Formats: sequence, C-alpha cells, structure tokens
Amino acid sequence: MNDHHFSFHGAALRARPSGALWWPAEHLLVVSDLHLGKSDRIARRGGSMLPPYESHDTLARLETELDRTGARRVICLGDSFDDRTAARDLEEDLTLWLTRLIAGRDWTWVEGNHDPGPLELPGTHRAETSLGPLSFRHIATPASGEVSGHYHPKARLGLRGTSVSRPCFLVDSARIILPAFGTYTGGLPSTAPELDRLMGPEARAILTGKSAHAVPMPRRKQKSCPA
Repeated sequence: MNDHHFSFHGAALRARPSGALWWPAEHLLVVSDLHLGKSDRIARRGGSMLPPYESHDTLARLETELDRTGARRVICLGDSFDDRTAARDLEEDLTLWLTRLIAGRDWTWVEGNHDPGPLELPGTHRAETSLGPLSFRHIATPASGEVSGHYHPKARLGLRGTSVSRPCFLVDSARIILPAFGTYTGGLPSTAPELDRLMGPEARAILTGKSAHAVPMPRRKQKSCPA
C-alpha cells in the first residue's frame, strides 16, 4: 500500500497519495477544495485560460478513490465549486456524473468560503460536521481533533541539489489540514506565516504523489538577531 497510516485522536487514518483522507473503520473518504468549474470562472472574469477539462479530471480522480476504497461515506470539506455561479452552471454531464457518485452514499457538503455548498445536488449540507472524536470544517480553528482544508498546503524539499514541491497534508496533535483535491488549484507553501502559526512544533507534512510520505513540516527560517 502507498498510503501513510497514522493515528489521530484515537482514529486510525490513512493519507492517500491522491490527497484524500481515508478512515477505514467509518468507511469515510474526506476530500477538500475540489474547486470544480475553476477554468470556467477564470474565463468568465477575463483571466488567463486554463485547460478546460480540470473538472473532468478532478471527478475522474475522485471516482477512482471511491472505487479503490469502497467508501460509503464522503465529506467534501468546502470550496467544492470555485464560486456560486460555477455550482449553478455545472455542465450537464458533470452534474450527472456527480449525482451518480453520490447515489447510495452518505454524502456531506461542508460550506466553504468560495461556495455555500451545491444546494441543487443531493447530499447533506452543513456549515461543519463531526463524527466520533473528529470535527470537519473548511477553515482551521483553535479546536482539537479537527480536520479542515482551505489552505491548499504544499511542501518544498531539497533533493539532490534541486528542490521539489508537492501538495501535502499537514498534521499535528490538534489538527489535520488536507491538500486541495482539485486539479489546477495551486497551493500555499508550508513556510507561509498562516500555516506556521497554525501548526505545532511537532507538525508533519505528508507529501502526495506516487506514495504518501511523511517528513517534518518545512518551516520558516527564523532571522538571526545581530549579536
């Protein structure tokens, strides 16, 4: 298996190489920041063009995760669509695809800052939700036992004289921040002040890719004070 197994507040979890979080005991798959319709939203606002098939790619990868895990429950941690118009104007084939993925599953849409949740689609809509010892919301708070998204964290590591940057989970004793699952979503470096302040000194970055691999979270370098 290429998952990274870890325990969090008594829950045996797996960080998937795709950026999804899998909780086998609860048959629960958690994804964050799908940002469906991003290319359409950018084109609508006159921005630079992105490849037009990002939503198809995102849903194809999501379907693969559902098939491989056999998930019966799904929580989408907000910003499932890039904005309200993208949710409202989702192409018919994508709407049918999503509806098929939702069918037969306990599916929860958590409200994000880009969208309030796709109200026209099946599923339960919540500002936040909880299951067992864990709480699920879009943006991290001071709570403990929390799973969130929003920041699209990425980690940059030195490798053989060069560096690589990958989307990553950030995990400490209080919280898990998921990477963005959507295609072409960009990311915030783990060295950013917002993430440095949120994550405890023991925080790990679990890198995604061909396999999920945990390393100490890359942090900001502290400026040395003159003597």
